[in-house]
Amino acid sequence: MNIHPIKAFTDNYIWAIHDGRWAVVVDPGDAVPVSDFLEAHDLELAGILITHHHPDHIGGLENLQSRWSCPVYAPKDERIPGNHTTVIEGDHVRIGSLNLELHVKETPGHTLSHIIYYNDDWLFCGDTLFSLGCGRMFEGTPQQFQHSLAQIKALPDHLAVYCTHEYTQSNGRFALHVLPEDTELKLFMDHVNNKRSQDIITLPSTLSQEKQLNPFLRLSDPMLLNSLQKHSSRPITSEVDAFAVLRQWKDHF
Repeated sequence: MNIHPIKAFTDNYIWAIHDGRWAVVVDPGDAVPVSDFLEAHDLELAGILITHHHPDHIGGLENLQSRWSCPVYAPKDERIPGNHTTVIEGDHVRIGSLNLELHVKETPGHTLSHIIYYNDDWLFCGDTLFSLGCGRMFEGTPQQFQHSLAQIKALPDHLAVYCTHEYTQSNGRFALHVLPEDTELKLFMDHVNNKRSQDIITLPSTLSQEKQLNPFLRLSDPMLLNSLQKHSSRPITSEVDAFAVLRQWKDHF
């Protein structure tokens, strides 16, 4: 099985999972690059996975579905158009032609209806988790978002993390601002900056790497807590507090 990033807009990735004949795409915000990729590789579209309702994740949905008549799986949200199967926490998505099965987990925070898809090897996390960061909190609460990230953190370390935006470099600049003495983070950012200088994709990440480096998955780390307390000038008494301060700091960085 192959997983290929299809670039869209300024910094989106539409992930294509394929076996050389059939393909599934995740969050097709634009139908044109997806159609071009499928035609160039002589692939048939076997399914579409949606993580949330934002236009840059669903903009190509109806066009693609009308052309290929394929099933679509999406969270329960009336803002998502077209004919689709609603999936919720604990459901499984099965694409028979690819012999593909993915678990569904609800991860509110970025939006209230956001979901992720994962199996024993891959995590398609939409805009809940980014490399070295997380999504903006448009609809959820700090409690919801921190809980969602904690659920992701509880998944196996070896999972490859397929985020939907090329935000690693900008997230890393903020992470280093918060954690300027983190040697491993500095080394990783040298690697990221070298890749981006050559227009090379920084994804997928791994969950083990995110647990080690991503401040939003390090909410009990003493180094991070010390930085957050200095920034906010108040005690941080829980991981929810830590997330709220960190997310607000990032929003104004």
